[in-house]
Amino acid sequence: MEGIIIKNESNNYTVKTASGLLVCKPRGKFRFDNISPLVGDIVAVDDINNYIIAIKERRNSLIRPSIANVDVALIVTSVKEPIIDYHLLDKLLTIISYHHVEPIICLTKIDLLEKDEEKMLKSKMKYYQKAGYRVLTNQHLRELKNIFKNKITVFTGQSGAGKSSLLNKLDQKLSLKTNEISKSLGRGKHTTRCTTLYEINDGLVADTPGFSMVDFHGMSKVDIRNNMKEMYNNLDKCKYRDCMHIKEEGCYIKKMVENGEILVSRYNNYMSFIGEK
Repeated sequence: MEGIIIKNESNNYTVKTASGLLVCKPRGKFRFDNISPLVGDIVAVDDINNYIIAIKERRNSLIRPSIANVDVALIVTSVKEPIIDYHLLDKLLTIISYHHVEPIICLTKIDLLEKDEEKMLKSKMKYYQKAGYRVLTNQHLRELKNIFKNKITVFTGQSGAGKSSLLNKLDQKLSLKTNEISKSLGRGKHTTRCTTLYEINDGLVADTPGFSMVDFHGMSKVDIRNNMKEMYNNLDKCKYRDCMHIKEEGCYIKKMVENGEILVSRYNNYMSFIGEK
């Protein structure tokens, strides 16, 4: 029997099949082959003994969160409490694009902003939209539901951004646990403990454990450059086709930064990312 893994908790995998839900264990051979089933995997199961016996080829997979065959990643980003983290946002946009997943920015807690803060946020988000990223807010419920149809969508972003709260808005039957912001740490407390796929509007949506640290596992400096849209899309305007936009002569990207066509924060984050490799 074939199905899709919709939940993993303590090595128990809930598999959705045409006949219903099965809670399965992975066969021992996966451990010896250093393979771990992931939420989102299409698997063959022994429905008599409740074992996962094979994993179908993946279209893609993410490490944090651990999930496979993703179409869209919704980067749920709090603009206040906790304050928006552009370094993390740019890192997630780059990593998600590298894995051939469409990243979409979803802003939360805009109502907490002062007028001048909101004006600055709108200006920055216009830049991200011009660069080619889609930007929504947690008030765009209809647009969000339309994204889910016939896709696997993952909610990701820092803890306390409101991922579980937004999912509760999108489907009130879920009643997912939420938590307050830690006043002493200035960031969210973890509420989601395992990755789970929920059925919403003919699609599967994953609420994932929040995190604030991600790395460029498996990515080269060139991969980083090629998956930051403006760093790659303007590459042909540089003097050298292999320009890394750092110290090269005739770099068009550096001119764009100087002219205000590329956000200084984006370029600084790019330089920081390159420095991590």
